[in-house]
Amino acid sequence: MGDPQHTDEAASALALASEMRVVIGRLNRRLRELAHSSDLTASQKSVLLHLEREGSASITALAKADGVRPQSMGATVSSLQAAGLIASAPHPTDGRQTVLSLTANCRKLMKAGRAAREDWLCRAISSKLTAKEQVKLAQGIALLKRLSEE
Repeated sequence: MGDPQHTDEAASALALASEMRVVIGRLNRRLRELAHSSDLTASQKSVLLHLEREGSASITALAKADGVRPQSMGATVSSLQAAGLIASAPHPTDGRQTVLSLTANCRKLMKAGRAAREDWLCRAISSKLTAKEQVKLAQGIALLKRLSEE
């Protein structure tokens, strides 16, 4: 028979995990509502985030990063180019390839979207949480960081 304290701790951890999943899901939905990129598909957002984090890339590299065929990535890239969010240029050393990068307008939109979400969070934290609760939130964020580390 198992240790009752261990069983209680496991049940408590399971309850926390369930509640955290629900709350983080709600917060994510709220932040997505504030995003200016709500008309983009998940694949399109993934491409933009990859280009922002990793820099210029070929369609093949983007397809590999997303786990899709280059033909599928080509359709995603075409729609982003048509929207003026990414631009293509010849590869600097291999003329057969094209590299894709974010446009200045896309970077501006991404920055504005992040600023809007951070502004909403700042206002919500300031208006809904006391100073002591804000300290607890900071401690909770530190714990979430630890949970998210690989």
